[in-house]
Amino acid sequence: MSVEELVVCSLESWDEIWRRNQLVVDGLLRRNPGLRVLFVEPPTDITAGLRNRTLPHGPVLRRIGDSGRLWGLRPIKALPRSVGSWADRSLGLQVRLAARKLRFGRPVLWVNDLSYAWLVRSSAWPSIYDITDDWLLEPGLAGHELSRRRRLDDDLVRSVQEVVVCSPALARSRSASRPVNLIPNGVDVDHFTTPRPRPADLPPPPVALYVGTLHDERIDVDLVAALASGLPGLNVVLVGPDALTPASRARLVATGVQLFGPRPYADVPAYLQHADVMIVPHKVTPFTESLDPIKAYECLAVGRPVVATEVAGFRELGEPVRAVPGDRFVAAVADLIGQGGSATPSAAPPAIDWTDRVLEFEDVLERATRST
Repeated sequence: MSVEELVVCSLESWDEIWRRNQLVVDGLLRRNPGLRVLFVEPPTDITAGLRNRTLPHGPVLRRIGDSGRLWGLRPIKALPRSVGSWADRSLGLQVRLAARKLRFGRPVLWVNDLSYAWLVRSSAWPSIYDITDDWLLEPGLAGHELSRRRRLDDDLVRSVQEVVVCSPALARSRSASRPVNLIPNGVDVDHFTTPRPRPADLPPPPVALYVGTLHDERIDVDLVAALASGLPGLNVVLVGPDALTPASRARLVATGVQLFGPRPYADVPAYLQHADVMIVPHKVTPFTESLDPIKAYECLAVGRPVVATEVAGFRELGEPVRAVPGDRFVAAVADLIGQGGSATPSAAPPAIDWTDRVLEFEDVLERATRST
C-alpha cells in the first residue's frame, strides 16, 4: 500500500477491548511497515470534568505499543456543543496540531466520529467516512442533536472521497446519492480457535454467556431477566463494558445475572470457548438493524451453540446459531442446555478473517488518495 500516514478519528478508545477500528488498524500496520498512524480517541469533556470537580489534563498525545509507528491522541472538548460549530472545530484543530507535531505531511483521514466533518473540509486531506452504526437511529434521539447528526452525516457523505459501511442496511441508507463500499466485520480466526483454558472466574456449568457492551438501547434487559428467572440452575454471565442505567443493572442483579465487566481482547476467546451456550438477547429496532455485529463472526469461529433474537447479523445464519423470537428465547436456551451443548465446535466459515477486511480497506485508502 502506498499510503504512509493515516489519521483515524475513532468513536472508541485504543484499549484492551478491541473493536473494528483497532483490528483493522493493527492489520494495516502489520502489513505495511512504512505506515504511521495517529489514532484519535474520544475527547475528554472539560465541562463534565468541572462538574465532577476534576480538571482534566490534555490534549494527551501518547505512543502506543513499541513499534514507534502508532500514536494515540485524546483531545480536549473545551466547549459544549450548544455554542455551535466551534466545539467541533476545536477538536479538529487539535488533531491538525498533533499531526504536525508528528511531521505528518498529507495523511489519509479516516473518520468514524462525525464530529470531525469540519476537519475533512478544512484539511483537504484525502478522506474516508467509515459508518459502523447508524447513530441517526439511536433510540430517544431528537431535537437539536438529531439535526446536528443529520447535517454532519450528510456533509461527510458528500465531501469525502470514499464512504465505507459495515452492513447492508447502512449500504441501502447511504447509497442514494453516491456509491459506497460495503466492508463487513470479520474475526481473527486463529485468535478465537486456538484452545484456551477455562477462565478461573467463570462459574460452573451450565453457563449462558453474552460478550459485548451493555446498552439499554441494545440489550433486552427484560429478556435476560426472564432467562435467569426461568432457568434458575443456569448461570447467566454478561461480559463487557457496562453502560446500563442503574435501574436495568439492579434488575439484572436481582435475578441472579452476573455482570463481569470488560475483559481484554486477549482473554475473550477463553470465555466463548467454555460457554455452554452463547446468548445474544438484542432488541430488534431500526438501530440494531443497521449493525453488523462482530460477535456473530466470533461466535461462528468458536463454534459453540448460540441463541439470538431475530436481529440483523444473526437471523441470516444457520447452525450453530438459532435465531428465535423473544417469546421462544428461554425455551431455545433450555433446549440446548438439555442437549449438553455442542461437543465439537463447527469450522469457521471462509472469507471472514480480518486479514481479508484489511485488504479491502487498503483498496479504499488507495482510491481515496488517487481521487484527490
